[in-house]
Amino acid sequence: MKKIIPLVILLMGFGSIIFFSSCNKTGTVQAPGSVTKQSFGTLPGAPEVNLYTLVNHSGITLKVTNYGCRITSLLLPDKNGKCADVVLGFDSLAGYLSNNPYFGAVVGRYGNRIAKGKFEIDGNQYTLAQNNGVNHLHGGLKGFDKVVWTAEDFTTANSVGLKLHYLSKDGEEGYPGNLNIEVTYTLTDDNQLIIAYKATSDKATPINLTQHSYFNLAGAGDIKAHELMIASSKYTVVDSTLIPTGELRDVKGTPYDFTTVKAIGKDLIATGGIPIGYDHNFMLNTKGLSDLAVRVVEPVSGRTMEVYTDQPGVQFYTSNFLDGTITGKYGRVYTQYSALCLETQHFPDSPNHPAFPTAILKPGETYLTTTIFKFSAK
Repeated sequence: MKKIIPLVILLMGFGSIIFFSSCNKTGTVQAPGSVTKQSFGTLPGAPEVNLYTLVNHSGITLKVTNYGCRITSLLLPDKNGKCADVVLGFDSLAGYLSNNPYFGAVVGRYGNRIAKGKFEIDGNQYTLAQNNGVNHLHGGLKGFDKVVWTAEDFTTANSVGLKLHYLSKDGEEGYPGNLNIEVTYTLTDDNQLIIAYKATSDKATPINLTQHSYFNLAGAGDIKAHELMIASSKYTVVDSTLIPTGELRDVKGTPYDFTTVKAIGKDLIATGGIPIGYDHNFMLNTKGLSDLAVRVVEPVSGRTMEVYTDQPGVQFYTSNFLDGTITGKYGRVYTQYSALCLETQHFPDSPNHPAFPTAILKPGETYLTTTIFKFSAK
């Protein structure tokens, strides 16, 4: 006989009480406040790839694989307790091996772009792969999204989590220094997903780690009706290859003004570009984790996602390059504007822009940064 998980009464923000039933759809009932591990496949010459299922006491189920540190599934209830998977991805490892939109991955060593794959530190010139036209993107040909991390799960009185580790060796993808990285996912009972990054290096190196999940809070369809607020008064202007020119332009009076809430589709066409859509870094006005950086609301389901970060910027991307050639979970075809990304980060191409906040990690220093995704429904 299957065990029945009772409804949980959860007091959410905005003064509303939501009845959440478990969103665990693993095929077997998993106890709230637990983590389970199963095989997700193998790679030649690599450790076993596993899939970890994290279930909190409030009805949320998160799945993470140690291949690329990827979030493969995030099941959230809506305002009526109906569950949906709100991130894009694949049902099996094979999907992640044959397609590369960075679904759910931690990207690095340097997330986003570096112009012409070149930078200089202390008079030394370094050359990286040009894997995005003439530019370097998300760590290169084999970035952190394409390696197997070691993983250790944990539980506390009010959270479940997964700690992942990877050693990026000196010279990997052209970057200097042995970079020792730790990424921790913590899913709390008050429906926060806390992503903490830690790294040290024995040589000065650029580092810009970020989480590249594609979110659709409706679970399907496009994201044009999602309502968005970004606490940013300036964005980094980019050239035709999406490299910053160095100009920080006021958002006021432009399609990039999300200082007050508006539907993503409202000014989407006015962004221009090829393809049309948002793929821009916003300089955040926030001062740390206590300040709200981004809020996204899907008005029909009521699902809401808030983002808090200590990073100086966030890349807002509307999946402009998805073109219908990829079929993901549940047999869904992923087309343009199927999802949005909110990649908390240092600015693109920072190693080549001295006026931008520095993204250089030096020996003896520790790279520490945290981003929180907080979920609710109203």
